[in-house]
Amino acid sequence: MRLVWILCGVLALNVATAAGAAEYVRGYTKKNGTRVEGHYRSGPNKTKADNYSTEGNTNPYTGQQGKKRITGNGKSSRYRVTCNGGGC
Repeated sequence: MRLVWILCGVLALNVATAAGAAEYVRGYTKKNGTRVEGHYRSGPNKTKADNYSTEGNTNPYTGQQGKKRITGNGKSSRYRVTCNGGGC
């Protein structure tokens, strides 16, 4: 019985971790020669509203405030992002 409780705990921990997990993106070079350093991004899902760069959110790794404003519902792949003030 103890083993069952341990397995349930491990399973619950894995599910909770995966739900809000960030992922690391390795650095790469764009076609135009620009180098993009490795960084963390919020885990993939069906909304843009919880991305670190979205207005009202803070990147926990850099402390930067999000500046991109979402218009519409933010759930479609055809959403519009507008930048508020400075560069995005």
